[in-house]
Amino acid sequence: MTNRCLQLIVKDQDPLILESSATLQQACQRMWDRRVGAVMVVDAGRLVGIFTGRDAVRALARGCGPADTPLAAVMTPDPDTISADATAIDALRRMSDCGFRHLPVVDGGRAVGIVSRGDFQGLELDKLEGETELWEHIC
Repeated sequence: MTNRCLQLIVKDQDPLILESSATLQQACQRMWDRRVGAVMVVDAGRLVGIFTGRDAVRALARGCGPADTPLAAVMTPDPDTISADATAIDALRRMSDCGFRHLPVVDGGRAVGIVSRGDFQGLELDKLEGETELWEHIC
């Protein structure tokens, strides 16, 4: 099924969410423990950023101290999001077009989950690849 709604993909998800005051070390440890590649960063329940493995590498390369650097200093602020009622192919297109590996899913302004390319089934990926090939031939 290529028109799966994102609500179905994230309905049983328990996304990793941390406050922006959490440290780089805390975030990396939680990501490792949960085997996930991204953290949704919130303040007062509102999504303010996303922190990924790439952000961690960049922070460490800059010399940030893991134990005392807050996520607010190293996260990607105000990330693009997608509505929970969007389709899977919409999310795949957005990630492909913008070069994202993770995309927060929101419902009524509240972060409800996060999707990555690995969350999608073969038919959805095949549809995206077909669209991409078509655009490459047109352009």
